[in-house]
Amino acid sequence: MNLTIRDVAKAAGVSTATVSNVLNGTGKVGRRTHQLVVSTVKRLGYIPDVHARHLASRERRTLGIIVSDIENPFFPEVIKGFEARARQLGYNAILNDTNYDPRRTQEAAERMMEHKVRGVAIMTSEVSTRLIHELARRKIAVTFLDLVPVRQYMSNLRIDYFSGIQQIVRHLYSCGHRRIAFVAGRPKLKSNIVRLHAYEKCMLELGLEAGPILPGDLKFEGGLAAGAAIAKLASRPSAVMAINDLTAIGVIKALLSAGIRVPDDISVTGFDKTRLADYSNPSLTTVDIHREELGHMAADALHELSSSPHPQGKEYRIGAELVVGDSSGAAPLEEPVHRVATMAARL
Repeated sequence: MNLTIRDVAKAAGVSTATVSNVLNGTGKVGRRTHQLVVSTVKRLGYIPDVHARHLASRERRTLGIIVSDIENPFFPEVIKGFEARARQLGYNAILNDTNYDPRRTQEAAERMMEHKVRGVAIMTSEVSTRLIHELARRKIAVTFLDLVPVRQYMSNLRIDYFSGIQQIVRHLYSCGHRRIAFVAGRPKLKSNIVRLHAYEKCMLELGLEAGPILPGDLKFEGGLAAGAAIAKLASRPSAVMAINDLTAIGVIKALLSAGIRVPDDISVTGFDKTRLADYSNPSLTTVDIHREELGHMAADALHELSSSPHPQGKEYRIGAELVVGDSSGAAPLEEPVHRVATMAARL
């Protein structure tokens, strides 16, 4: 049989209000009574109904976070940072992932509402306008990632993708690369579109022709397919920029399987500075967007919004920093296909 607060009160010989005060740290309870209630709780093995306490409390102490893909190495450190800061601020944290599915995003947000969250960080672009309005109507604090203009109850975290892409392009250019391919992500994700446009603009600024641009899906499999396609090109690029680290690892795997050396024949770069960048062989040249700090900032933004008597959102900016690994290097003097053609001409 499930124990209730009444059972604890009866066993301790006190009122249910006294037990509630002890468990919630509210009201004035004498030291001896406090010790009696605590020892009774332990002796009976009573576990408070956290959900019921939240429903009964006017001040909700739960924050939620919704991410696109829990398997993507980008998100675990963001989540870790979010949960750590939420705990520091006195909140519980709950998590949902959407697998890039707008329907699952809706379901995740509904779950957050059911749990009476005080705020939710939505780290995905698959959000409908209707859902945004519903969250605002319920006065739930929301932090988005590169998505909406700030407004009442809504803040936005904006990553400087352009700077990160620009640093990669200039790094590759300084290494002598002029033919730089790009492996894209999901065409409907705003952050992916921003990175692609930044690549095209940065190439143009250096007087370089963009492309080839290959499709991807932000996952290892997409990078693998793109790398295999690059390996079959008659005139291959000397460098490949991948939309994220997971894609870059797939590209490298495919190139190595085709007998193409990285970075001797083709340099490869990623984006996001996940742990894969260090574990990869060769280590990955990538861009650090400070994922743990991103999680901290998301929780801080929610706390500030939900605690303010005038909850007007803010925009928080996150910088990007190039981290050079072993997957990029000097452009080869001659591409392998050119060497073959030259040898054939001599014969």
